[in-house]
Amino acid sequence: MPGSSQRITINDIARMAGVSKKTVSRVINNSPLLGQATRDKVAAVIAQTGFVPNAQARALALRRNFLVALAHDSRELPLSALTAQVACGIERALAGGEYALLLQPIPAIGGGPALAAFLDRHRPAAIVLPPPLSQDRDLTDACTHAGVACIRLGPGRDGAGKKADDRTAMAGAVDWVVAAGHLRIGLVAGPDALMLARERELGFLDAMADHGLDRGAMLIEPGDLSFASGVRAGRLLLAVSPRPTAILACGDAMAAGVLRAAAEAGVAVPAELSVIGFDDTPLAEQLTPPLASIAVPWDRLACDAVRAALRLETQGDVATGDIPPPTGLIVRGSAGSAPDSQLKRGPALLDQERGLVPPLA
Repeated sequence: MPGSSQRITINDIARMAGVSKKTVSRVINNSPLLGQATRDKVAAVIAQTGFVPNAQARALALRRNFLVALAHDSRELPLSALTAQVACGIERALAGGEYALLLQPIPAIGGGPALAAFLDRHRPAAIVLPPPLSQDRDLTDACTHAGVACIRLGPGRDGAGKKADDRTAMAGAVDWVVAAGHLRIGLVAGPDALMLARERELGFLDAMADHGLDRGAMLIEPGDLSFASGVRAGRLLLAVSPRPTAILACGDAMAAGVLRAAAEAGVAVPAELSVIGFDDTPLAEQLTPPLASIAVPWDRLACDAVRAALRLETQGDVATGDIPPPTGLIVRGSAGSAPDSQLKRGPALLDQERGLVPPLA
């Protein structure tokens, strides 16, 4: 065995294990072409010697670097709460291994050439595209052309992408609000171009229709997922007569804006107005009152997707399966029962207002 002052090489490992250098390389790179006995024998020598493969040499041989890139909308400065959750999930997937995380801003519009240049320059093993980048065909085409594993989070126009069932989750939140006695329910929607936001709005419309409640345009205001758009939408919804007693938003930042609008208008939360967000980002627990929100574990989605992609990559494949994680409403101080004046109208009148029974002649 080489002396302690001498660096162990892959040739030393091959000689000590009685195998070829190529076999050792296959063990290091998790190739499926080896039998378990050979794999165990080489792994035992590696463990005994404390051999650490040279990452640069491996990267050169494999024609890629041991990097997982996270692309994000270049307008996100700092990172959005959603992207930050995705980054945490990737870091968990890579913990203790040889891969490193690399953040890369990409224009949300026309970002194909910028991504292609980045992939050519850095040659990552995989790249993660969170919303809204995940639905951009030019970006996914750039990954395909570069031969880089592309991990898409959120719904895509082609139906691909690892995602939770946002539509059903939003419908479930509306069900909870209705069960709490609310009849006038507003929505702060997201950008029409963002499929994730559209799925959430459809879930709202589904549930409102199921309960026979008003889902007209006066009760739905558009937003762009920002706090400012939530404030604007909240002001408009609270000016409707009769005003909503509950407002759901397609993102936590917009829900925070609704809380601001309610405070400006002197509307007590949750006594007079319940407010519910979406994504259950860290912001939800930092607000006063704490924000009820629909939880989407973006960190787990990212962690599972990265682990699957890296595990399959040596076989020339990328995981495309969609296994939605649990998604549901986390009830906090911003959500409660409808105001007493509404609840005291009695079940018969409530059914009439829901459209479940015809009005009295």
